[in-house]
Amino acid sequence: MTALEKAWYKPLGWSVLLLPLAWLFQVIASIRKCGLQCRYQGRGYGVPVVVIGNISVGGTGKTPLIIALANALIEQGVRPGVVSRGYGGSGVGTAGRVGHSQPMSVTANSAAEQSGDEALLIARRTGCPVVVCADRVAAIHHLLAEYSVDIILSDDGLQHYRMHRDLEIAVIDGVRGLGNRLCLPAGPLREPPRRLRSVDVVVINGGSGNLVSSVVTNVVSKVVSKVVSSRDVAEHTPVCQMTLRPDKFVNLSSGKTLGLEAWPRGQAVHAVAGIGNPQRFFDLLIELGLVPRLHRFSDHHRFTVEDIRFDDDLPVIMTAKDAVKCESWADARCWFLEVAALPPAELVQSICNKLD
Repeated sequence: MTALEKAWYKPLGWSVLLLPLAWLFQVIASIRKCGLQCRYQGRGYGVPVVVIGNISVGGTGKTPLIIALANALIEQGVRPGVVSRGYGGSGVGTAGRVGHSQPMSVTANSAAEQSGDEALLIARRTGCPVVVCADRVAAIHHLLAEYSVDIILSDDGLQHYRMHRDLEIAVIDGVRGLGNRLCLPAGPLREPPRRLRSVDVVVINGGSGNLVSSVVTNVVSKVVSKVVSSRDVAEHTPVCQMTLRPDKFVNLSSGKTLGLEAWPRGQAVHAVAGIGNPQRFFDLLIELGLVPRLHRFSDHHRFTVEDIRFDDDLPVIMTAKDAVKCESWADARCWFLEVAALPPAELVQSICNKLD
Protein backbone atom coordinates (compact mmCIF):
# COMPACT_ATOMS: atom_id res chain seq x y z
CA MET A 1 0.00 0.00 0.00
CA THR A 2 1.39 3.39 -0.99
CA ALA A 3 1.70 6.34 1.40
CA LEU A 4 -1.27 8.00 -0.32
CA GLU A 5 -3.45 4.92 0.06
CA LYS A 6 -2.57 4.69 3.77
CA ALA A 7 -3.58 8.33 4.19
CA TRP A 8 -6.98 7.60 2.63
CA TYR A 9 -7.87 5.39 5.58
CA LYS A 10 -6.89 7.86 8.30
CA PRO A 11 -9.44 10.44 9.47
CA LEU A 12 -6.95 13.31 9.33
CA GLY A 13 -4.38 11.97 6.88
CA TRP A 14 -2.22 14.34 4.89
CA SER A 15 -4.23 13.51 1.77
CA VAL A 16 -6.76 16.19 2.82
CA LEU A 17 -4.27 18.64 1.31
CA LEU A 18 -5.53 17.32 -2.04
CA LEU A 19 -9.10 18.43 -1.36
CA PRO A 20 -9.16 21.06 -4.15
CA LEU A 21 -8.29 18.34 -6.67
CA ALA A 22 -10.91 16.06 -5.12
CA TRP A 23 -13.58 18.74 -5.54
CA LEU A 24 -12.53 19.24 -9.15
CA PHE A 25 -12.68 15.47 -9.74
CA GLN A 26 -16.14 15.33 -8.17
CA VAL A 27 -17.45 18.18 -10.34
CA ILE A 28 -16.09 16.63 -13.54
CA ALA A 29 -17.48 13.20 -12.60
CA SER A 30 -20.89 14.71 -11.84
CA ILE A 31 -21.03 16.58 -15.16
CA ARG A 32 -19.99 13.43 -17.02
CA LYS A 33 -22.63 11.35 -15.22
CA CYS A 34 -25.44 13.81 -15.97
CA GLY A 35 -24.42 14.09 -19.62
CA LEU A 36 -24.25 10.34 -20.20
CA GLN A 37 -27.47 9.60 -18.31
CA CYS A 38 -29.39 12.22 -20.28
CA ARG A 39 -28.04 10.85 -23.55
CA TYR A 40 -28.46 7.13 -22.94
CA GLN A 41 -31.27 6.94 -20.37
CA GLY A 42 -33.81 4.21 -21.05
CA ARG A 43 -31.83 2.35 -23.71
CA GLY A 44 -32.41 -1.20 -22.52
CA TYR A 45 -31.21 -4.41 -24.14
CA GLY A 46 -34.17 -6.77 -23.99
CA VAL A 47 -32.85 -8.60 -20.91
CA PRO A 48 -32.22 -7.18 -17.42
CA VAL A 49 -28.72 -5.86 -16.64
CA VAL A 50 -27.45 -6.10 -13.06
CA VAL A 51 -24.35 -4.07 -12.17
CA ILE A 52 -22.17 -5.31 -9.30
CA GLY A 53 -19.70 -2.53 -8.54
CA ASN A 54 -18.36 -0.16 -5.92
CA ILE A 55 -17.74 3.52 -5.35
CA SER A 56 -14.18 3.08 -4.08
CA VAL A 57 -10.93 1.97 -5.65
CA GLY A 58 -9.34 -1.32 -4.63
CA GLY A 59 -10.81 -4.74 -4.09
CA THR A 60 -14.12 -5.15 -2.29
CA GLY A 61 -15.03 -8.74 -3.20
CA LYS A 62 -17.06 -8.16 -6.36
CA THR A 63 -15.66 -11.13 -8.30
CA PRO A 64 -16.53 -13.83 -5.71
CA LEU A 65 -20.00 -12.30 -5.38
CA ILE A 66 -20.57 -12.35 -9.15
CA ILE A 67 -19.48 -15.99 -9.29
CA ALA A 68 -21.82 -16.87 -6.44
CA LEU A 69 -24.75 -14.98 -7.95
CA ALA A 70 -24.24 -16.51 -11.39
CA ASN A 71 -24.14 -20.04 -9.95
CA ALA A 72 -27.20 -19.36 -7.79
CA LEU A 73 -29.12 -18.17 -10.84
CA ILE A 74 -28.04 -21.21 -12.85
CA GLU A 75 -29.37 -23.46 -10.07
CA GLN A 76 -32.76 -21.78 -10.51
CA GLY A 77 -32.78 -22.45 -14.24
CA VAL A 78 -31.75 -18.93 -15.25
CA ARG A 79 -29.14 -18.41 -17.99
CA PRO A 80 -26.84 -15.57 -16.93
CA GLY A 81 -24.12 -13.91 -19.00
CA VAL A 82 -21.30 -11.70 -17.71
CA VAL A 83 -19.63 -8.62 -19.15
CA SER A 84 -16.37 -7.25 -17.77
CA ARG A 85 -13.70 -4.67 -18.49
CA GLY A 86 -11.06 -7.40 -18.73
CA TYR A 87 -8.54 -5.67 -16.48
CA GLY A 88 -5.03 -7.03 -16.78
CA GLY A 89 -5.57 -8.59 -20.21
CA SER A 90 -3.95 -7.47 -23.44
CA GLY A 91 -6.56 -9.31 -25.49
CA VAL A 92 -7.21 -9.40 -29.20
CA GLY A 93 -10.63 -8.15 -30.20
CA THR A 94 -12.86 -9.42 -32.96
CA ALA A 95 -11.32 -6.93 -35.36
CA GLY A 96 -7.81 -8.08 -34.48
CA ARG A 97 -6.98 -4.91 -32.58
CA VAL A 98 -4.75 -5.25 -29.56
CA GLY A 99 -6.50 -4.51 -26.29
CA HIS A 100 -10.14 -4.73 -25.29
CA SER A 101 -11.36 -1.96 -27.54
CA GLN A 102 -13.30 -4.74 -29.29
CA PRO A 103 -15.43 -7.39 -27.55
CA MET A 104 -13.75 -10.70 -26.78
CA SER A 105 -15.47 -13.89 -25.63
CA VAL A 106 -13.79 -15.62 -22.70
CA THR A 107 -13.90 -19.37 -22.12
CA ALA A 108 -12.32 -21.68 -19.57
CA ASN A 109 -9.46 -22.26 -22.04
CA SER A 110 -8.68 -18.58 -22.64
CA ALA A 111 -5.28 -17.18 -21.68
CA ALA A 112 -5.27 -14.86 -18.69
CA GLU A 113 -2.82 -12.60 -20.53
CA GLN A 114 -5.52 -11.91 -23.11
CA SER A 115 -8.78 -12.12 -21.18
CA GLY A 116 -7.70 -10.70 -17.83
CA ASP A 117 -7.57 -12.66 -14.58
CA GLU A 118 -11.03 -11.86 -13.20
CA ALA A 119 -12.91 -12.62 -16.42
CA LEU A 120 -11.12 -15.96 -16.81
CA LEU A 121 -11.85 -16.89 -13.20
CA ILE A 122 -15.56 -16.08 -13.68
CA ALA A 123 -15.73 -18.14 -16.88
CA ARG A 124 -14.13 -21.14 -15.18
CA ARG A 125 -16.14 -21.00 -11.96
CA THR A 126 -19.53 -20.48 -13.60
CA GLY A 127 -19.39 -21.90 -17.12
CA CYS A 128 -21.60 -19.06 -18.30
CA PRO A 129 -20.80 -16.81 -21.29
CA VAL A 130 -18.32 -14.03 -20.48
CA VAL A 131 -17.43 -11.12 -22.77
CA VAL A 132 -14.78 -8.48 -22.05
CA CYS A 133 -14.52 -5.03 -23.57
CA ALA A 134 -13.63 -1.54 -22.36
CA ASP A 135 -16.99 -0.48 -23.81
CA ARG A 136 -19.48 -2.53 -21.83
CA VAL A 137 -22.31 -1.54 -24.17
CA ALA A 138 -20.40 -3.18 -27.01
CA ALA A 139 -19.76 -6.17 -24.75
CA ILE A 140 -23.48 -6.52 -24.05
CA HIS A 141 -24.41 -6.38 -27.74
CA HIS A 142 -21.75 -9.00 -28.54
CA LEU A 143 -22.96 -11.23 -25.71
CA LEU A 144 -26.57 -11.05 -26.87
CA ALA A 145 -25.59 -11.67 -30.50
CA GLU A 146 -23.48 -14.75 -29.71
CA TYR A 147 -25.30 -16.36 -26.77
CA SER A 148 -28.79 -16.95 -25.45
CA VAL A 149 -29.03 -15.47 -21.96
CA ASP A 150 -31.85 -14.40 -19.64
CA ILE A 151 -29.93 -11.82 -17.62
CA ILE A 152 -26.59 -9.99 -17.76
CA LEU A 153 -24.30 -9.42 -14.78
CA SER A 154 -21.79 -6.59 -15.18
CA ASP A 155 -18.50 -7.04 -13.32
CA ASP A 156 -17.98 -3.48 -12.10
CA GLY A 157 -19.34 -0.67 -14.26
CA LEU A 158 -21.22 1.32 -11.64
CA GLN A 159 -19.67 4.46 -13.18
CA HIS A 160 -20.08 3.25 -16.80
CA TYR A 161 -23.13 5.45 -17.36
CA ARG A 162 -23.47 4.72 -21.07
CA MET A 163 -24.67 1.29 -19.98
CA HIS A 164 -28.34 0.98 -19.06
CA ARG A 165 -28.86 -0.95 -15.84
CA ASP A 166 -31.95 -2.41 -14.20
CA LEU A 167 -30.42 -3.16 -10.78
CA GLU A 168 -27.36 -1.75 -9.02
CA ILE A 169 -25.48 -3.62 -6.29
CA ALA A 170 -22.74 -1.70 -4.46
CA VAL A 171 -20.13 -3.81 -2.64
CA ILE A 172 -18.23 -2.24 0.27
CA ASP A 173 -15.24 -3.62 2.13
CA GLY A 174 -16.39 -4.20 5.70
CA VAL A 175 -13.00 -3.41 7.23
CA ARG A 176 -11.88 -0.38 5.24
CA GLY A 177 -15.36 1.00 4.62
CA LEU A 178 -15.33 4.29 2.71
CA GLY A 179 -12.01 5.41 4.19
CA ASN A 180 -11.92 9.16 4.85
CA ARG A 181 -15.08 9.52 2.70
CA LEU A 182 -13.32 11.80 0.21
CA CYS A 183 -13.14 11.48 -3.57
CA LEU A 184 -9.94 10.89 -5.53
CA PRO A 185 -7.16 11.86 -5.09
CA ALA A 186 -7.79 13.03 -1.50
CA GLY A 187 -9.62 9.79 -0.70
CA PRO A 188 -10.44 6.38 -2.18
CA LEU A 189 -13.88 7.21 -3.59
CA ARG A 190 -14.81 7.36 -7.27
CA GLU A 191 -18.10 9.02 -6.30
CA PRO A 192 -19.25 10.68 -3.05
CA PRO A 193 -20.92 8.54 -0.37
CA ARG A 194 -24.38 9.87 -1.28
CA ARG A 195 -24.16 7.77 -4.46
CA LEU A 196 -25.17 4.80 -2.29
CA ARG A 197 -28.64 6.35 -1.89
CA SER A 198 -29.40 5.59 -5.54
CA VAL A 199 -28.30 1.94 -5.64
CA ASP A 200 -30.75 -0.92 -5.13
CA VAL A 201 -28.74 -3.08 -2.72
CA VAL A 202 -25.64 -2.52 -0.56
CA VAL A 203 -23.49 -5.58 0.23
CA ILE A 204 -20.89 -5.26 2.98
CA ASN A 205 -18.10 -7.81 2.65
CA GLY A 206 -16.70 -8.93 6.00
CA GLY A 207 -15.78 -6.67 8.87
CA SER A 208 -17.65 -8.35 11.71
CA GLY A 209 -17.30 -11.70 13.42
CA ASN A 210 -15.01 -14.54 12.41
CA LEU A 211 -13.77 -14.44 8.81
CA VAL A 212 -14.45 -18.15 8.51
CA SER A 213 -18.08 -17.88 9.63
CA SER A 214 -21.12 -18.26 7.41
CA VAL A 215 -22.78 -15.34 5.67
CA VAL A 216 -25.35 -13.26 7.54
CA THR A 217 -28.34 -12.72 5.30
CA ASN A 218 -30.45 -10.22 7.19
CA VAL A 219 -30.20 -6.45 7.23
CA VAL A 220 -27.74 -5.54 9.99
CA SER A 221 -28.09 -1.98 11.31
CA LYS A 222 -24.92 -2.35 13.41
CA VAL A 223 -22.90 -2.96 10.26
CA VAL A 224 -24.41 0.08 8.59
CA SER A 225 -23.34 2.31 11.48
CA LYS A 226 -19.78 0.96 11.40
CA VAL A 227 -19.17 1.03 7.66
CA VAL A 228 -21.55 3.55 6.12
CA SER A 229 -23.59 6.28 7.73
CA SER A 230 -27.37 5.95 7.82
CA ARG A 231 -27.57 9.13 5.74
CA ASP A 232 -25.58 7.43 2.96
CA VAL A 233 -28.12 4.66 2.36
CA ALA A 234 -31.78 5.23 1.51
CA GLU A 235 -34.21 3.99 4.14
CA HIS A 236 -35.70 1.36 1.81
CA THR A 237 -32.35 0.06 0.53
CA PRO A 238 -31.47 -3.46 1.75
CA VAL A 239 -28.05 -3.80 3.37
CA CYS A 240 -26.68 -7.34 3.36
CA GLN A 241 -23.68 -8.78 5.17
CA MET A 242 -21.40 -11.12 3.20
CA THR A 243 -18.26 -13.01 4.14
CA LEU A 244 -15.89 -15.01 1.97
CA ARG A 245 -15.75 -18.61 3.13
CA PRO A 246 -12.46 -20.46 2.55
CA ASP A 247 -13.02 -23.88 1.04
CA LYS A 248 -9.78 -25.69 0.24
CA PHE A 249 -6.18 -25.39 -0.95
CA VAL A 250 -5.40 -26.41 -4.53
CA ASN A 251 -1.93 -27.20 -5.87
CA LEU A 252 -1.23 -25.38 -9.15
CA SER A 253 1.14 -28.02 -10.45
CA SER A 254 -0.71 -31.26 -9.70
CA GLY A 255 -4.28 -30.14 -9.06
CA LYS A 256 -4.17 -31.90 -5.68
CA THR A 257 -6.55 -30.48 -3.09
CA LEU A 258 -6.15 -30.23 0.66
CA GLY A 259 -8.77 -29.41 3.26
CA LEU A 260 -8.27 -26.41 5.49
CA GLU A 261 -7.47 -28.63 8.46
CA ALA A 262 -4.65 -30.42 6.59
CA TRP A 263 -2.21 -27.55 7.11
CA PRO A 264 -0.45 -27.57 10.51
CA ARG A 265 -1.31 -24.54 12.61
CA GLY A 266 1.66 -22.23 12.92
CA GLN A 267 3.20 -23.28 9.60
CA ALA A 268 5.12 -20.51 7.85
CA VAL A 269 4.16 -19.88 4.23
CA HIS A 270 4.83 -17.28 1.56
CA ALA A 271 1.59 -15.37 0.92
CA VAL A 272 1.57 -13.77 -2.53
CA ALA A 273 -1.20 -11.41 -3.63
CA GLY A 274 -1.66 -9.10 -6.61
CA ILE A 275 -5.19 -7.97 -5.79
CA GLY A 276 -6.87 -4.70 -4.87
CA ASN A 277 -6.96 -5.41 -1.12
CA PRO A 278 -4.30 -8.02 -0.26
CA GLN A 279 -4.71 -7.48 3.48
CA ARG A 280 -8.02 -9.36 3.45
CA PHE A 281 -6.26 -12.40 1.96
CA PHE A 282 -3.41 -12.21 4.47
CA ASP A 283 -5.82 -11.90 7.40
CA LEU A 284 -7.72 -14.94 6.15
CA LEU A 285 -4.55 -17.05 6.16
CA ILE A 286 -3.87 -15.92 9.72
CA GLU A 287 -7.43 -16.90 10.69
CA LEU A 288 -6.69 -20.36 9.30
CA GLY A 289 -3.73 -20.69 11.67
CA LEU A 290 -0.91 -20.10 9.19
CA VAL A 291 2.00 -17.67 9.59
CA PRO A 292 2.21 -15.85 6.26
CA ARG A 293 5.25 -14.00 5.03
CA LEU A 294 3.61 -11.24 3.06
CA HIS A 295 4.49 -10.38 -0.54
CA ARG A 296 2.29 -7.59 -1.99
CA PHE A 297 2.04 -6.84 -5.70
CA SER A 298 -0.05 -4.33 -7.61
CA ASP A 299 -3.57 -5.30 -8.64
CA HIS A 300 -3.63 -7.49 -11.79
CA HIS A 301 0.16 -7.94 -11.59
CA ARG A 302 1.55 -10.26 -14.27
CA PHE A 303 3.55 -12.75 -12.28
CA THR A 304 6.79 -14.35 -13.41
CA VAL A 305 8.89 -17.15 -11.94
CA GLU A 306 11.20 -14.54 -10.42
CA ASP A 307 8.33 -13.11 -8.37
CA ILE A 308 7.98 -16.29 -6.32
CA ARG A 309 11.64 -17.32 -6.18
CA PHE A 310 12.50 -17.36 -2.49
CA ASP A 311 15.54 -18.67 -0.60
CA ASP A 312 13.68 -21.53 1.05
CA ASP A 313 11.28 -24.38 0.30
CA LEU A 314 8.24 -22.99 2.09
CA PRO A 315 4.85 -23.36 0.37
CA VAL A 316 3.68 -20.41 -1.70
CA ILE A 317 -0.02 -19.60 -1.32
CA MET A 318 -1.82 -17.14 -3.58
CA THR A 319 -5.37 -16.14 -4.47
CA ALA A 320 -7.38 -17.92 -7.16
CA LYS A 321 -7.31 -14.72 -9.21
CA ASP A 322 -3.51 -14.72 -9.20
CA ALA A 323 -3.29 -18.46 -9.76
CA VAL A 324 -4.82 -18.34 -13.26
CA LYS A 325 -1.80 -16.27 -14.35
CA CYS A 326 0.77 -18.67 -12.85
CA GLU A 327 -0.56 -22.14 -13.61
CA SER A 328 1.46 -22.64 -16.82
CA TRP A 329 4.81 -22.45 -15.01
CA ALA A 330 4.00 -23.03 -11.31
CA ASP A 331 5.91 -25.78 -9.46
CA ALA A 332 4.91 -28.07 -6.61
CA ARG A 333 5.40 -25.32 -3.99
CA CYS A 334 2.52 -23.26 -5.39
CA TRP A 335 -0.99 -23.43 -3.98
CA PHE A 336 -4.04 -21.21 -4.08
CA LEU A 337 -6.79 -20.81 -1.53
CA GLU A 338 -10.22 -21.34 -3.00
CA VAL A 339 -12.90 -19.17 -1.39
CA ALA A 340 -16.62 -18.84 -1.97
CA ALA A 341 -19.24 -16.21 -1.22
CA LEU A 342 -22.72 -17.36 -0.25
CA PRO A 343 -25.11 -14.77 -1.71
CA PRO A 344 -27.91 -13.66 0.63
CA ALA A 345 -31.19 -15.26 -0.42
CA GLU A 346 -32.97 -11.91 -0.69
CA LEU A 347 -30.28 -10.66 -3.06
CA VAL A 348 -30.80 -13.59 -5.42
CA GLN A 349 -34.56 -13.04 -5.15
CA SER A 350 -34.18 -9.36 -6.04
CA ILE A 351 -32.36 -10.34 -9.21
CA CYS A 352 -34.90 -13.01 -10.10
CA ASN A 353 -37.68 -10.45 -9.64
CA LYS A 354 -36.16 -8.45 -12.50
CA LEU A 355 -36.83 -11.40 -14.78
CA ASP A 356 -40.55 -10.95 -14.13
